[in-house]
Amino acid sequence: MSDSFKTSWVRRRQAERMDIFNAGRDFVRQEGRLVERRLFATLFEDADPVGVVDALRGYQNADGGFGHGLEPDKRCPDSLPLDVEAAFDNLLAAGARDEDMVRRACDWLQTVATPEGAVSLASPAIEGYPRAEHVSEWTYVPGLNPTAGLVGRLYRLGFEHPWRDAAAAWCTKALADDGFPEDAHGMHEVLEFLEHTEVDVAKVKEWLPKLSWYRADAADPSYGVTPLHFAPTPDSFWRQLFTDAQIEGHLDRLVQDQQPDGGWVLTWEPPGAAATLEYRGVVTVRALQTLQAYGRLG
Repeated sequence: MSDSFKTSWVRRRQAERMDIFNAGRDFVRQEGRLVERRLFATLFEDADPVGVVDALRGYQNADGGFGHGLEPDKRCPDSLPLDVEAAFDNLLAAGARDEDMVRRACDWLQTVATPEGAVSLASPAIEGYPRAEHVSEWTYVPGLNPTAGLVGRLYRLGFEHPWRDAAAAWCTKALADDGFPEDAHGMHEVLEFLEHTEVDVAKVKEWLPKLSWYRADAADPSYGVTPLHFAPTPDSFWRQLFTDAQIEGHLDRLVQDQQPDGGWVLTWEPPGAAATLEYRGVVTVRALQTLQAYGRLG
């Protein structure tokens, strides 16, 4: 390969990667909610993470929980653990920390938890509002999804709270009694928790192919949880579960799935046009963040 050809190839690749980024940026600016725009600015434009915290305040209720469709698959204003999880995800992505915001959320989780500390994803409060078809009665049952995920996120935030400790003990017992979840969503939540414990990684790796909704094949266009959900960055604890070929295949697929408008496609149906755009903003920022972490944006 001549030096001139190599230089031309590198320039083309750089231009392609900039096109991916610029299109995604324009989609977020045009269609994204304030919270996604503030997060994008923090991740890619050196904006102060306090902007993300300020945007999240509009979703936090007087009781300390989060609602108002922060997770866009339901339009319920009431506080729900699913929305608390979304708030924690935004704080972690931005590298932001607000002690009072997180403490109030944990205080609220304690009020809705079982005596042992488990919480559910949602509650019957959602029934009076538009919601996606899959957000139904099963989300009212306390379980590892989302309890384990919330505990794991609090560990990553470095935030101590009595509810966190009680919930962690409940998660440990539930896993000892019942084993790993059988669906990929639940396993994703459990792995958020297990990375902070002594865990047999080989057993986790052996369990992955048994999960429903696990999309191991990058060529499969259907809905599912992929290796990039478990390992969104190269330094993710669970990156060790996957080969380089698996990760590269799913990164190629992620690039391929960018739409002509710059945003990423959804493989499920949110409860309306506004919610669809909101969730596309969420997954677009997440996709750009993953591609950047793996060196696919230059």
